[in-house]
Amino acid sequence: MVNVTHRSAFRGLSLVLGAALAITGVAVAAPASAAGRPAPPAPSTSSGYGGAVSSVDSEASAVGLEVLRKGGNAVDAAVATASALGVTEPYSAGIGGGGYFVYFDAASGEVTTIDGRETAPATMPLDAFIDPATGQPYPFAAAVSSGLSVGVPGTLATWETALDRFGTESLHDMLKPSILLATRGFRVDETFAQQTAANQPRFAAFPATAELFLPNGAPPVVGSTFRNPDLAKTLRQIAVHGTDVFYEGALADEIAAIAQDPQTDPAATLPAYPGYLTADDLAEYEVLEQDPTHLEYRGLDVYGMAPSSSGGTTVGESLNILENYDLAGEPTPQALHLYLEATAHAFADRNAYVGDPAFVDVPTDTLLSQDFADARACVIDPDAASVKPVAPAPLDAAGCEIAAAADPVDTENISTTHLSVVDQWGNAVSYTLTIEQTGGSGMTVPGRGFLLNNELTDFNFVPNPADPNTVEPGKRPRSSMSPTIVLDGGDVRYVVGSPGGSTIITTVAQVLVNRIDLGMTLSEAVAAPRASQRNTANVSAEQAFLDAYAAELAPYGHTFGPPAEIGAVAAIEVGDDGLMTAVAEPVRRGGGTGLVVDPAP
Repeated sequence: MVNVTHRSAFRGLSLVLGAALAITGVAVAAPASAAGRPAPPAPSTSSGYGGAVSSVDSEASAVGLEVLRKGGNAVDAAVATASALGVTEPYSAGIGGGGYFVYFDAASGEVTTIDGRETAPATMPLDAFIDPATGQPYPFAAAVSSGLSVGVPGTLATWETALDRFGTESLHDMLKPSILLATRGFRVDETFAQQTAANQPRFAAFPATAELFLPNGAPPVVGSTFRNPDLAKTLRQIAVHGTDVFYEGALADEIAAIAQDPQTDPAATLPAYPGYLTADDLAEYEVLEQDPTHLEYRGLDVYGMAPSSSGGTTVGESLNILENYDLAGEPTPQALHLYLEATAHAFADRNAYVGDPAFVDVPTDTLLSQDFADARACVIDPDAASVKPVAPAPLDAAGCEIAAAADPVDTENISTTHLSVVDQWGNAVSYTLTIEQTGGSGMTVPGRGFLLNNELTDFNFVPNPADPNTVEPGKRPRSSMSPTIVLDGGDVRYVVGSPGGSTIITTVAQVLVNRIDLGMTLSEAVAAPRASQRNTANVSAEQAFLDAYAAELAPYGHTFGPPAEIGAVAAIEVGDDGLMTAVAEPVRRGGGTGLVVDPAP
């Protein structure tokens, strides 16, 4: 089932409106550290009762926790947390991007999803990424930092729809904490400073971006306070007047103008290709409310995001393949070998069959069927790695022949963010949101304080009618975002998700395998070293994984590429007694923060 959700009339107009927003109701002031004062270390893991929130950022998690503490539900807290992440994690998320929202309603027992993925403009041609001068695809790095990469943002429409359908508070109130946070500022940490420095050359090419993120021509110093008054003003206008300010007002014209005619420094060498986004594209944007993907794994019900995301189908197929093996009874290297093989075969099928279902006949039911996964498991040798890349399975797969295939092209980037929330009533949200590349397109809307996404570079650049992820007007590019909710007997057990481009899929699968099969606690499952096999010749792995397992996996035939950090998980577990454990990364991407309303002793 897919329902197109039109942006509704703004619900906050009955409130007293004004340019200055009083902090009332469930809205929460920004944490003390926002003003640059030292703050105590935020825990990456907390256990307790009454509600839980986990994200990559301490300020954002604190915002969500206060919403829960004041009586808001999981959806309210998720929107407030996401908005705060747009302030403190502006290179990963914000109102210039999109994402996928998975919601579990404890009263009805139903899981619903909101597809807020960006879309290609209505006038975007099939050969948009082909250089007419050469007949070849534009270089990826050049296409990213351009108007050509900018899709129609869906984040604000997602927030509005989620609150209207499932929340108890208004968007007006849920934006207040992030308005205050953007005004007061937040402490610059190592991650923010490093990400800015890594993007300095292309940020400097766009004057509006340089003015905001390169004060005095250089990245902000660790320990300084970063303020974004332009973003505070933009969010304040949206809070007062509703999302029409963004999708139909002057701001829509400004977004379209910068995408169509990127403004660069005269000394810049970036080509900054013009894009196709128009104000009409923004006015016509719609989120999709649709059924989740579903499978059973070890007696648990696993729910994820259906296409246009490939997350739900590929995590699902991987787990269904692994259902054939007793991983808990295997030595760790054997279990890891089977995990790597399962994800490689699932990725072959993802690349062949998954795209935007409005344009592609995606065989979702087949990809999630146990029979299909059993046929895939049939070709996996428990003692040897298959030759990569493997071919996709035919949709009527029943045999056990292994075939070679072309090396897949991976156009997704690693920078995204994720949050997980469970409230006192057992409702849960798993929400992954993004602007794609670290820093998105690199283009800030002048005077508005936010970056525009580069999501359209998730399309494969070469036009091909047989490719499910080729460019088409109005199409959503395929994504690997994998917000996941796992139920046990109808109640929430795990809420999981991560950034990381196409490694999101393997990260979510590995965390679930670690927790469910390999006997780790959730905090151990998140902290454990990671490896990602996405049907490529070499396995991507973290240095800690290489140190621990490379030698033991070598006899199976697995080879490894250069070390790389993989993912930044935010997860929650709910025990049989209602004990909630909120878990974020202890180290990756600077560490995250998991908080609970009433901490256990």
